[in-house]
Amino acid sequence: MKSRGLSNRAALFAVAVAFGVGLLGSLAIRPHMITGERSGTTTETNGQQNTRITWRVPVVFQTNLPVLGDNPVYVAKQIEAASGGAIGLRLYEPGEVVPAFSVTDAVRDNKVEAGYTWLGYDQGKIPASALLGAVPFSMEPWEYSAWWYEAGGRELGEALYAPHNMHLLYCGMTGPETAGWFRKRIETLEDVKGLKIRFAGIGGKVIEQLGASVTMLPGGEIFPALEKGAIDASEFALPVVDQTLGFDRIAKFNYYPGWHQPFTASHLVINKRHWDAISNADQALIETACTAGVTRNLARSEGLQGAVMAAFPEKGVSAEVLPTEILRELEAVTERVLAEEAAADADFAKILESQRQFRAEYANWKSKAYLPRDF
Repeated sequence: MKSRGLSNRAALFAVAVAFGVGLLGSLAIRPHMITGERSGTTTETNGQQNTRITWRVPVVFQTNLPVLGDNPVYVAKQIEAASGGAIGLRLYEPGEVVPAFSVTDAVRDNKVEAGYTWLGYDQGKIPASALLGAVPFSMEPWEYSAWWYEAGGRELGEALYAPHNMHLLYCGMTGPETAGWFRKRIETLEDVKGLKIRFAGIGGKVIEQLGASVTMLPGGEIFPALEKGAIDASEFALPVVDQTLGFDRIAKFNYYPGWHQPFTASHLVINKRHWDAISNADQALIETACTAGVTRNLARSEGLQGAVMAAFPEKGVSAEVLPTEILRELEAVTERVLAEEAAADADFAKILESQRQFRAEYANWKSKAYLPRDF
């Protein structure tokens, strides 16, 4: 009996020791629920997924729009997958948490951690921002990428936004937009005078100098404005995007080329306190996903337009090409606008000069390396 009692006590002791070791082990490996000041982010256990960083990210375009709106969705998914769920970007539709044109304001003021936007919408408060979003009669998409990554564009962009408490990541790129959707043919620039037109960026200033009445509207408000006659014409994006928004149901003349936006760059803007607070590894992961977003976005942009345009005739839409003489006149007015903007703002002048120096050097390659476009 005595030996059996000792055996029972030993067994109980062994069970207790095993339980204690197991408990300590589980505490050692279990993530803690933390809400800290680091990046204003959270680390939490949610079933099998450990989220260390969660950023609220309002977007400037509806995410159901092809190419223009679905790219931040792609980037967010890539970040989540590559981080094993540790980094999450919670996307919010335009107007859901901040107005569409106030994304960078919200990031600057730390109302949200980050935002995905087209920087041309900032030109009223940061004039040089327009050069980071699109420049009339300027670089083609791959040229902009070369300037950004290899010729100082990134550094200039970061320096421009740093005083506004933001860090920039180049995160999306599409090919040229259409020159706009019009109810009537445009045969001379006289036809532009008096037009009520939705236009954005530097191109809007050009059209305004030609006598058009320019208004800025978010994408979701353009169709109702066209339908009600509040505007006569509109530029916005690519054929596949504009078709989704229904412009082809109202305005039957779709003009090309997109002189005002031969490239359209999008950026992820991040509040600097939150960006500086995360690790170098997390910064690199987010930047890598944005770089993938640039490549994927451009491929999708180029891949979808041909089929849309092929279906124009059955919809009664006419794809029109602006005459060369009109393009030359638009170019001349653009040069005046760029000169005026550069004279009024030192940052604008600095970035414009950088872009022009790069284009002049790049022309040595571009003019000889590629086949003429009629091949």
